[in-house]
Amino acid sequence: MIADYFKIAVKSLKQKKTRSMLTLLGIFLAIITIFVLMSLSLGLNDFVNEQFQMLGGNIFFIQPKGQAGAPGAGGAVELTVDDANIVEKVNGVNRIAYAVVGNAKIGFDNKNRYYLAMGIPLDNPDYIELFFDSMNLGIDEGRILRAGDKKKVVIGYNYKYKNLFDKPVKTGNKIKINDVEFEVIGVLDAIGNPGDDQNLYISYDDAKELFNSGNRVDMIDVEIKTGEDLKTVADRVERKLIKFRNVDEKTVDFTVQTPEELLSAFDTILNILTAFLVGIGSISVIVGGIGIANTMYTSVLERNKEIGTMKAIGARNSDILLIFVIEAGILGLIGGISGVIVGIIIAKSIEYVAAAYIGSNIIRASLNPILIVGSLLFALLIGIISGLTPSYQASKLKPVDTLRYE
Repeated sequence: MIADYFKIAVKSLKQKKTRSMLTLLGIFLAIITIFVLMSLSLGLNDFVNEQFQMLGGNIFFIQPKGQAGAPGAGGAVELTVDDANIVEKVNGVNRIAYAVVGNAKIGFDNKNRYYLAMGIPLDNPDYIELFFDSMNLGIDEGRILRAGDKKKVVIGYNYKYKNLFDKPVKTGNKIKINDVEFEVIGVLDAIGNPGDDQNLYISYDDAKELFNSGNRVDMIDVEIKTGEDLKTVADRVERKLIKFRNVDEKTVDFTVQTPEELLSAFDTILNILTAFLVGIGSISVIVGGIGIANTMYTSVLERNKEIGTMKAIGARNSDILLIFVIEAGILGLIGGISGVIVGIIIAKSIEYVAAAYIGSNIIRASLNPILIVGSLLFALLIGIISGLTPSYQASKLKPVDTLRYE
């Protein structure tokens, strides 16, 4: 019996090909919009999670609370080398790394650009190793900084491979930072974030001279000892710094953040972004649903005699209702399938173009099976819901009235 209902529904849709195609277009565009937006949003979420997983569970971070935006952007509050030294002595801390960050004028090949330069202390190999490890910085060419380096610089991936200047910057080249000449000794692997991939890394002493930053510290990375609890040590460090800086819990002027806390903050932002994107996509869904409802109402009017004939030979109200609901559901499902297919193509194209243009996989398309199946079920559901009212109207028509209909 159900198979017969499907045959009748498909036959009706085939007879009205143009109208069916126009109706499908609404759901098709709606599913494309939602799928692409959700796919890119989930892809961004995957990227963020991957970045935090690389940090592991034994590192946390300290920054000035008054700092606006990226490290080095400036603020009313500053951390200092003295703060870093206090942190290093806290029970449970294995080693630390810190850096000062400044906006620098970068000169090469008679061109000037402005990017961030990060100064790290070179007097302790542990500082250097932890800093590069905590930021997931690997070497593509040359070497990292080491003790004794003066006027040496390690450059981000984009300097060599994305032509930030007219020609690639490589190891052995000379560049100017705030009009002071530095020798490039290393090029980093790609991080995947365009901002990070165009950073520079120099010694802390050189940074002090370039930025007149004194003993300022813009970020402190803290690694705990094996067997210690990250949250416990982080709380211990926070209490120690509060006492050392002569502040209390209400006036505390720095932040201590674990990877979990940072990830939670990013998740909140991503959830808001996802909700916003879904809201945009919902407009397309409403338009598509209205199209299906309109088509079903027209179909009911055109098939009054057919409905009357079916009822005259024994069809029940539930049979008529089911036939029209199936018809609406098919419209939604076909629109959903075609929308998902084209949505995958568009999302992957955006991923490819973004990777080629900015050299990063931060913009990626997630092809999560739940998203694909969810989009199809959503399209089917929208079709059924949109067709319910006209289908119910069709089921309630009286045979004698429908057979008289002209």
